[in-house]
Amino acid sequence: MDFDALRERMVSEQILQRGIEEPKILEAFRAVERHLFVSEQNRKFAYEDYPLPIGENQTISQPYIVALMTQHLEVGESQKVLEVGTGSGYQAAILSYLGASVYSIERVPALAQKAKLLLDSLKCKVEVKAGDSTLGWPQNAPYDRIIVTAASPAVSPCWIEQLKVEGRMVIPLGGPLQQELTVVKKISVSKIDKEVVCACMFVPLLGEYGYK
Repeated sequence: MDFDALRERMVSEQILQRGIEEPKILEAFRAVERHLFVSEQNRKFAYEDYPLPIGENQTISQPYIVALMTQHLEVGESQKVLEVGTGSGYQAAILSYLGASVYSIERVPALAQKAKLLLDSLKCKVEVKAGDSTLGWPQNAPYDRIIVTAASPAVSPCWIEQLKVEGRMVIPLGGPLQQELTVVKKISVSKIDKEVVCACMFVPLLGEYGYK
């Protein structure tokens, strides 16, 4: 299959036409080979406009949602990003391409190991560990940005504590079946501001401050 052509079509039809026009983001989605992050039997669907299973009851989000979250994260060169839920590693690879240093936590050890091997092979600036991602990764805090890639019932106090003042978080907040993609800004040590982007649907985040 001509993955380069499929990837260009994905960027043109699914991302650019939906209003995401920032050149660096488009460049990242053209450069990162999404088909490497799905199973061999699903590679022919890698650039289609829907999520795909990656095993362990988890999915890789549709390309547009990854691009939308990336846009609202507003990540800059050399910023430190905490990713809650590594999954396939695709979102982390995009952020690394944009110049961020990514610290990613995955609840499922098998997925964490698989993503780590792939990201290392691609020379992405991403550290991956297995654990309860609702607790964050305090050893590397504070973070300029936090991105949550699964549905959360609330914003974990650990994330707020580990986020820099004036930092921002992108997170799907709500019930297990439907959420609102939300931008959370840390105004001060004790104050946050929330802005809803759109309705969305993600797999539920499990952990101490997630779903049980």
